[in-house]
Amino acid sequence: MFTGIVEACVPVRSFERRGVGARLVLPVPAPDWDARPGDSISTSGCCLTLVELSGDAWGAQGMVFDLSAETLDRTWLGELSPGRRVNLERAARPDTRLGGHLVSGHVDGLGTVVEVVERGDGGWETHFEVPAGFERYLIEKGSITVDGVSLTVVAPRGRRFHAALIPETLRRTTLGESRAGARVHLEADQIGKWIERLLEARR
Repeated sequence: MFTGIVEACVPVRSFERRGVGARLVLPVPAPDWDARPGDSISTSGCCLTLVELSGDAWGAQGMVFDLSAETLDRTWLGELSPGRRVNLERAARPDTRLGGHLVSGHVDGLGTVVEVVERGDGGWETHFEVPAGFERYLIEKGSITVDGVSLTVVAPRGRRFHAALIPETLRRTTLGESRAGARVHLEADQIGKWIERLLEARR
């Protein structure tokens, strides 16, 4: 589980297709970054397993992830290339402050950035469109995860909503690089999905 509070934003070191899958290498964000092989790390909202810590000729460590065909089919991670940045969050611990909301790191669908409107306070009002069927999870002032970032839904209308992004969010995450037409990972509120499933079973 994650909380949707991004801990680091790093550039891709390498991305290599391997058969139907791929291998992704990211730099370790900081010397004290506590991550070991087997750990789950949210990578722009997609939960990936750290399979290896590798070093390069200069001694810099890299985090290695293997991506399955299923992951590539359901996410935009297949578009990655060296230099493109991704959001990172390590799995939550029992004593973690829940600053965002409960996030599983399982992408429910791919949305699209429709429009980015700059506000006078340095923040953005970013408008998104969700895939058909996902709109049932859009609740005014409810929670949604966009590329691993916990956001509050504002003014949902059909398949569209927007979110107010403060300068700090724009600085700390890849959402500050969003442009119209960009695809984003969406994850609906975990509690809402459980309630929906239980009600379906009852019916």
